[in-house]
Amino acid sequence: MTRTRVLAALVMAPAAIAAILFLPTPWLAALAALVLLGGLWEWLKLAGVDDTLPRIVLVGLNLALMVLLVWASRGDAGLSPALFQTIALAGALAWLLLAPLWLWRPAFTAGERPLARAFKLAAGTLAVVPAWCALCLIHSGNFAGLSGLPEATGGNGHRWLLAALALVWAADSGAYFAGRRFGKRKLAPTISPNKTVEGAVGGLAAGVAVALGLGLFAGIPAAQVPMLALVAALAVIASIVGDLVESLLKRQAGVKDSGHLIPGHGGILDRIDGVLAALPVFAIGKEILGF
Repeated sequence: MTRTRVLAALVMAPAAIAAILFLPTPWLAALAALVLLGGLWEWLKLAGVDDTLPRIVLVGLNLALMVLLVWASRGDAGLSPALFQTIALAGALAWLLLAPLWLWRPAFTAGERPLARAFKLAAGTLAVVPAWCALCLIHSGNFAGLSGLPEATGGNGHRWLLAALALVWAADSGAYFAGRRFGKRKLAPTISPNKTVEGAVGGLAAGVAVALGLGLFAGIPAAQVPMLALVAALAVIASIVGDLVESLLKRQAGVKDSGHLIPGHGGILDRIDGVLAALPVFAIGKEILGF
């Protein structure tokens, strides 16, 4: 299984990096929508929507929402980022404020009660759509690239998106190895017994280090490096929360993986749970601090 996992990662990682660095923003936005909606498909299954037709309808409604957001943001000068920034901000607040409350009181969504299912369905949209908005914001450089105009960040939006995603990948790897080597204290034993406090600290250190390295690659001034470290740390914390939320969904659904699409890795949601949470936080931090 470890060998299969590594081989799958060696295929996926270069493909993802190439898409981030070389695809125009509209093409990347479309590709990202497919991936994120694939994760939403699995989220809905975990939320108890077992029938195919209702899931198709719900995923289609989320796709329509993405299209509507692009349409509503159009103006004479291209696309305005204000609406996407608002949606991304909602996602960031949800992951940093509301998701920890959900993890603190997981019994609220246990069982088959209609209210519990409705909450999970709404949470799926609040996870996927803001993450997609944040991805568009980061890669396009305030939307100039998304509308076909020259990018406002001097063409570095793709590098910033790589930094935002790579910090999550590094945090996952750092948490895994630090947890195996030093892990003693359980982080959330009733939700994800294998995660440890030591692993989370190792993931935090790895994620921030990678973000700083790629931030310099994206051209951040030295004076803003401390601010980037703060944003990266918050994004890593959000990614850990996102990972725990998916673990809670799987535990309440009684499954080990969200799917079986990716050999050795489970489903799409298993690979993007941390990304869903980290992207809005990173995008809003970047917008606020202006790097």
